[in-house]
Amino acid sequence: MILSAGLGTRLKPLTDTMPKALVPVGGSPLLDINLRRLMDYGYDRFVVNVHHFAQQIIDHVRQQDYAPLVHFSDETTQLLETGGGLKKAQALFHDAPILIHNVDILDNVNYDWFARQHQPDEDAVLLVSRRKTKRYLLFDNAMRLMGWKNIETGEIKSPYEYVRRTGLSQHGEELNMFAFSGIHSFSPRLFPLMDRFPDRFPIIDFYLSVCHRAHIVGCVKDDLRLMDVGKIETLDEAEEFQKSISE
Repeated sequence: MILSAGLGTRLKPLTDTMPKALVPVGGSPLLDINLRRLMDYGYDRFVVNVHHFAQQIIDHVRQQDYAPLVHFSDETTQLLETGGGLKKAQALFHDAPILIHNVDILDNVNYDWFARQHQPDEDAVLLVSRRKTKRYLLFDNAMRLMGWKNIETGEIKSPYEYVRRTGLSQHGEELNMFAFSGIHSFSPRLFPLMDRFPDRFPIIDFYLSVCHRAHIVGCVKDDLRLMDVGKIETLDEAEEFQKSISE
């Protein structure tokens, strides 16, 4: 699933007339860059959610050779965020794990490798790294998701009372802190746990509320290179980044 419904407010004024998914990097729309890269890894079925300038995305895709591989999830009446968008699109998926990728992210991930990290007993695999950030996911030594921490405010979110209280594991050990990439592999068997969630919610809120009931793990990629194409001033840098990971 390529998350493409965002408003792209940081890319104004470009997104005053086009959706973020069609903002060009090196002459190619972000949607094309990510779709074609995943096609190179053998992906042959895509769900694209649309909201802002939705028809522009639909018309663009219909003109591409990959059009038969794409199914749309319509969020034009309400923007549903990352979790709500996935929940709304659930009827479009089969039983296989779903790779979730933001349309405005460029990365150096080998998706053959990442697909192999999702073991049959795991409900979700979150790609993480050691990059510096203000907000970290917390994992035990088996890399099972335990919570989330804002290191500036000290706020901790977790379904485990002892993590919320101490920030430590059940046995008093330090939890491992990693930054989430926004890239994850999701098992459709998690969909029933979304039934009690509203139409609109972030996927991380879902993971944090069910990680004590589901097998949600982190996968560390130490050499992860990730670029969020979120601002006008980063577009030239994004072009250079894209060239570097294609070499």
